Amino acid sequence: MRVRSTLDELLTQTLGAPAVVRVAAKPEFGHYQANGVMGEAKKRKTNPRELAQTLVADAPAEVQSMCASLEVAGPGFVNLKLSDEFLLGQLGAIAADARRGTVETEAKRTVVVDYSSPNVAKPLHVGHLRSTILGDAIVRVLRFLGHNVVGDNHVGDWGTQFGMLIVGFRKWGDRDALAAHATDELERVYRLANDAAKEDGQITEEARAELAKLQAGDPDNRALWDEFIAASQSETQKIYNRLNVALGTEEWRGESTYHDRLGPLVDKLLADGVAREDEGAVLIYFDDDKQLADKPFMIRKSDGAFNYATTDLATIAFRLQTWNADEMVYVVDKRQSLHFRQLFAAAAAVGWSCVFKHISFGAILGPDGRPIKTREGGTVRLADLLAEAVERARKIIEEKNPDLSPDEREQVAEMVGVGAVKYADLSQNRNSDYRFDWEKLLAFDGNTAPYLQYVHARIHSIFRKMDLPFDAASWDADDLGAFEHDSERALALMQVRLADVLDDVVEDYYPNMLTDHLFNLAQAFNAFYRDCPVQSSTGATRNRRLSLCLNTAEQIRLGLDLLGIQAPTRM
Repeated sequence: MRVRSTLDELLTQTLGAPAVVRVAAKPEFGHYQANGVMGEAKKRKTNPRELAQTLVADAPAEVQSMCASLEVAGPGFVNLKLSDEFLLGQLGAIAADARRGTVETEAKRTVVVDYSSPNVAKPLHVGHLRSTILGDAIVRVLRFLGHNVVGDNHVGDWGTQFGMLIVGFRKWGDRDALAAHATDELERVYRLANDAAKEDGQITEEARAELAKLQAGDPDNRALWDEFIAASQSETQKIYNRLNVALGTEEWRGESTYHDRLGPLVDKLLADGVAREDEGAVLIYFDDDKQLADKPFMIRKSDGAFNYATTDLATIAFRLQTWNADEMVYVVDKRQSLHFRQLFAAAAAVGWSCVFKHISFGAILGPDGRPIKTREGGTVRLADLLAEAVERARKIIEEKNPDLSPDEREQVAEMVGVGAVKYADLSQNRNSDYRFDWEKLLAFDGNTAPYLQYVHARIHSIFRKMDLPFDAASWDADDLGAFEHDSERALALMQVRLADVLDDVVEDYYPNMLTDHLFNLAQAFNAFYRDCPVQSSTGATRNRRLSLCLNTAEQIRLGLDLLGIQAPTRM
């Protein structure tokens, strides 16, 4: 059940204006607070406290049944405190619910999420991490809420570098090396060709000729290009699999997909008056937009070549035609903000009806506050980063639980190491840069994946010690008695908030809202476990506390899964 949203909707209907119900900032204010009365009283030119008192008096029966109290506070705020009866009812419902208290949305929409977007012939590096895992988390949460989601990996597989690659591979390529380490081999031959071109202009001319042949459909060049793409995709997929992202089952559409659409698109935009020529180039102008008035969008260069802008517009047209998308989400770093402002303004000028969002993000920094690099000063490969994370996690797991079998130790190290890297990123406000710190992200305390994974495993160990299956059918979830400690109530209160948190995540696509909730849930559980014996409890007390334990573990597991992170049951 969406508790906050339900209270907000009911009180909004009563007030006749947005009630603006939010989680209370401090426990002494209750559990929720309606903040909309002040603004509405100003509009009506009436006393806000009197309007708040009227709202409390007229609150619908459903609100009254959910709340133990509704009180007017300060100049016109309304504090709401959920009743124990309501919380206990939700506690039992969550324990019996496969969705653990969450619900699908009624307003389903088709959303295309554009994320990861590696370049063929180049390895995934640390710069791809944020787009890949942010996009995957967004796809997972949207799908879980019932939306129709298309994850689109807009791969860089077209452009001038492929002429140089074709020349380089034919001169110096090794097919065995391509099969074993595709991107290493392609990087090697590209570098050789590029260096040779600096000494011999003929190499550059050969590359241009081979690119032209490729773009014209030459079968030999096309076959070699297909080979590059297949080998690169196979290697990239291994990283995606290790990251536990769903890109293997998503759309893989490179820039080449839209090549034949570019010329007709530009011609149509010219004919429709959306674009115009200027000194041989074709541009879209934004005369009515103060921010973009002096920043036209070039969609064809003066030499007749197309660019990213042209391809991105053709991609939008394809997505509208193919999937009838209601929304397109681009998970791309914040340095591309101007490009996306121009792209979305151009789409509006064309008349395309769709919601466009640029999900921007900052950089990953090293301990020195600069973009993270290897010790030699090079770019950190994602494969190397994940391998180091798992190795570090393995050593920690061996120290903490030497009784795990070798197979279990490897499985847990993989879950903890990869999960720690992903969670350290997803727990940040995506617009911020953050410093990558091995010690912090692998810590078993604080807002980290290992901390949450440990709480999840700890709860499973409680059930093993009690020789109980991990299933609410093992006890009477309808006989929960009454709360005996504030820690029980506080934990139940955290558990009824998950449904609203997921809605908040997809409002503007901030996964850190979910990580914050999971961390608070885990902290509430540890306080409960400290204060309230579980294994020695009996009767309704036992039923209630087992329900609280199960719900916590299952909501942590669900929340981590929505972030693409696995939760071991032993650690």
